[in-house]
Amino acid sequence: MNTQHIQIQLLLPQSFSSRNHQILSPPQRLHHKKFTTFTIKRTSLFSYGGSGCSRSKFRCSVKDVEEQKQKQQQQVVKRAYPFHEIEPKWQTFWENNRTFRTPDEIDTSKPKFYVLDMFPYPSGAGLHVGHPLGYTATDILARLKRMQGYNVLHPMGWDAFGLPAEQYAIETGTHPKITTLRNINRFRTQLKSLGFSYDWDREISTIEPDFYKWTQWIFLQLLKRGLAYQAEVPVNWCPVLGTVLANEEVVDGVSERGGHPVIRKPMRQWILKITEYADRLLEDLDDVDWPESLKEMQRNWIGKSEGAQMEFPILDSDGQERDVKITIYTTRPDTIFGATYLVLAPEHILLPSLVSKEQSKRVEEYKDIALRKSELKRTELQKEKTGVFSGGYARNPVNGEAIPIWVADYVLGSYGTGAIMAVPAHDSRDQEFALNYDIPILPVVKQDDESCSEGTIINSSNVTTGLDINGLSCKEAASKVIEWAEETGNGKKKVNYKLRDWLFARQRYWGEPIPVIFLDGTSESVPLNETELPLTLPELDDFTPTGTGEPPLSKAKSWVETTDPSSGKPAIRETSTMPQWAGSCWYYLRFMDPKNSNELVDKTKERYWGPVDVYVGGAEHAVLHLLYSRFWHKVLYDIGVVSNKEPFKCVINQGLILGEVQYTACKDADGNYVSADLTEMSGEYHRESIPEEKVIKSGDSFVLKDDPNIRLISRAHKMSKSRGNVVNPDDVVSEYGADSLRLYEMFMGPFRDFKTWNTSGIEGVHRFLGRTWRLIVGSPLPDGTFNDGSVVTDEKPTLEQLRSLHKCIAKVTEEIEGTRFNTGISAMMEFINAAYKWDKHPRTVIEPFVLLLSPYAPHMAEELWFRIGHSNSLAYESFPKANPDYLKDTTIVLPIQINGKTRGTIQVEEGCSEEEAFRLASLDEKLSKFLDGTSIKKRIYVPGKILNVILDRQNVKKKGQLPATNVSSLDNCLPRKEFLASMPASPF
Repeated sequence: MNTQHIQIQLLLPQSFSSRNHQILSPPQRLHHKKFTTFTIKRTSLFSYGGSGCSRSKFRCSVKDVEEQKQKQQQQVVKRAYPFHEIEPKWQTFWENNRTFRTPDEIDTSKPKFYVLDMFPYPSGAGLHVGHPLGYTATDILARLKRMQGYNVLHPMGWDAFGLPAEQYAIETGTHPKITTLRNINRFRTQLKSLGFSYDWDREISTIEPDFYKWTQWIFLQLLKRGLAYQAEVPVNWCPVLGTVLANEEVVDGVSERGGHPVIRKPMRQWILKITEYADRLLEDLDDVDWPESLKEMQRNWIGKSEGAQMEFPILDSDGQERDVKITIYTTRPDTIFGATYLVLAPEHILLPSLVSKEQSKRVEEYKDIALRKSELKRTELQKEKTGVFSGGYARNPVNGEAIPIWVADYVLGSYGTGAIMAVPAHDSRDQEFALNYDIPILPVVKQDDESCSEGTIINSSNVTTGLDINGLSCKEAASKVIEWAEETGNGKKKVNYKLRDWLFARQRYWGEPIPVIFLDGTSESVPLNETELPLTLPELDDFTPTGTGEPPLSKAKSWVETTDPSSGKPAIRETSTMPQWAGSCWYYLRFMDPKNSNELVDKTKERYWGPVDVYVGGAEHAVLHLLYSRFWHKVLYDIGVVSNKEPFKCVINQGLILGEVQYTACKDADGNYVSADLTEMSGEYHRESIPEEKVIKSGDSFVLKDDPNIRLISRAHKMSKSRGNVVNPDDVVSEYGADSLRLYEMFMGPFRDFKTWNTSGIEGVHRFLGRTWRLIVGSPLPDGTFNDGSVVTDEKPTLEQLRSLHKCIAKVTEEIEGTRFNTGISAMMEFINAAYKWDKHPRTVIEPFVLLLSPYAPHMAEELWFRIGHSNSLAYESFPKANPDYLKDTTIVLPIQINGKTRGTIQVEEGCSEEEAFRLASLDEKLSKFLDGTSIKKRIYVPGKILNVILDRQNVKKKGQLPATNVSSLDNCLPRKEFLASMPASPF
């Protein structure tokens, strides 16, 4: 289209900006005071927004133009600098130049820093703004350490096997590999858009055969050492779905998918003997730099306790001892005389043999109900303890008393021996049960404190058995009972653990195949030879549950049926797969040497890079993932694969980012609003969501703007699709840029604390970045663009500038290394505030600041570094170091007196001259009203102590008033001249 220049008259406000409308000539004032005329390109004439413009009508309403102007101004405010150009530019540069690649061969004389994010699972939903919190933190640490001269290993990969992908595949008929690879691509794209400095050359995924070959190899090492075995254990079986379900798929006794009843059913499974390493897993916690709360969670999960294993003979119907005994474990053998009944788990192996005929039906009914409950519900969530009498009795070995045997679901078959001796006088759980079922309660400890861990034993003597512990302390009595039990064959000392061996098999398709075959017609297992690895997962079109309990892999007949290579006999492969935890147990080692096809990791590389220096992830992985990883690592340590006892030197749990605060009002049956503090009293109320613009804060509460008497319910929830509070980082990046998102997530609050997302809060850090950009690059041109260079000068910096810089360096460095990222940002904001007051911005001050900014906002920092005059990336520039000489506080507070009366104070440097002190006092807002326009008789100055200004008595002004003088004298005062010069020219 040809461009024609035409002169037209548009009725536009004089304040209308020509920046975005291709206006060629400057505006010319018309006689009408409200409008201006422009020369406009014809091509732009009809593209101008506003419903008032058309080919035949060039007159636009003022309202339309103002609306368009407001939209443009909003866009300019949000786009405070050209992040939309800068960020893609530098992401492309980093990728093309492989800026963050860690070479295979490095200078090992340099210190190393291995920083790692917990292995993410690439879900179909992609990232939400909660995910980049930890990733940004590790990236800041990685960038800092590179600039401090470390060899940095900062990789990323995918924990890509697992249940969610398989469930989605079943529902949609799409192979899980297709959806998983698609999700990985989406995650990778999103992470790259945020500028994380990962070494993408080391990217790994658990679904790749080159990776899970070594997961299978580790399983074979466990098998060789007796740490992997098969046993029949109870699993979650759903008869309607015809499949075994993982614990997380069962909610309140029914399947999460479909709501079908789930029962506990014994099945033969692969199990890993993690209990073999229980003591080492406990002891070595003392050697790692982890949060104490996290270590305590692991200690509680392992649950080591010392006590006694005691034998209670079962009695027949005639009261005679049978040749079968119930074994119990107790941490309080000192209270055994107070054991008035036994409790067996519903799944206890001896239960069928001791139930009386009269009680058999009731016991079976109770078992059926109990086995439908999850272990969590049976133990922690079930407030009321239930049970049923078995009809059988056992003999208490220390006093010969016959005591009843009960069945109760608060005892688990998987913990201890699956049976307990109940001492209702000294255990609240047992006491509640005894009171419910009218069972005798016998005190045996005279308590010295409420815990009854200390006290004196009573009612605990029997002549027939020869055991008397009356009068002993609890500790002494426990030792004597154990000694008696071992001498008489009634028990022994025992150390027990809450930790259970790890159920390792899953009746699922989408997982690592277990490298074991079974000889045809037998249950004898034969491990594959290591040279046959990897055993790859066969392609299946039908991966739905079989309905029989057999795993989906059993459908791959040609893959399942094989031959034992050593004997030539027919064999079948194991059709269960490994759990999702398997690949994530050791992936951190593979990042050290991801392309090695001959061994899991090269020993030289492992000795240099291990252990992981900083490992960042959510607290939800505090127990299982970290415990399983530590277990596998110790096995690998024992066989010489790794050189350190622990995999992760320092673990940091980032806080959760909750969705934006949601406000809810309560209404009564008549539709009237009711204050939330009154709803707790009585009645049922309807809840209504209230938009933020209708809410105001009142004290510590939120209330309706239109009726402050109505207090609202305000709460932030974890981000989830169901709540509709998920914030997509792509949207934030599009509107504010990746650097703003990174900076905001670090600025929200302490890294380890819970935080609430507030999209409007990001505007503050976005403005900070915009101010930083304009300070260094300069103000925007009339068309909204910026000059290519910068306004940085080569002048020598002042002492004030150097002090501001080095205080900022010291603070930012200290706060990054302490993962107090929010206060590091505050220090940079203070520097920028100070720098805006300077007339000049020397290179030797601005360049170090850009380097300080770079770990937080790498895209902007790279661009600023380039515009200042550097041709290379700043990624490996030396991080600034604070000079202690500039950190000393050499300022003092100097009192200022007027005619002997103290009127205020000022900050001055030590050794400040009288003239400089007086100049600073004259500039002080509070003091200037006493000094401006007055005659000074003399000044009395004591350096570092005081400045006393004596005014001419005839010209002393009253506080806040001008002295009595003529107008001409006022005109000659400097403040008056400045005031007149600042006034705009008369419009008349």
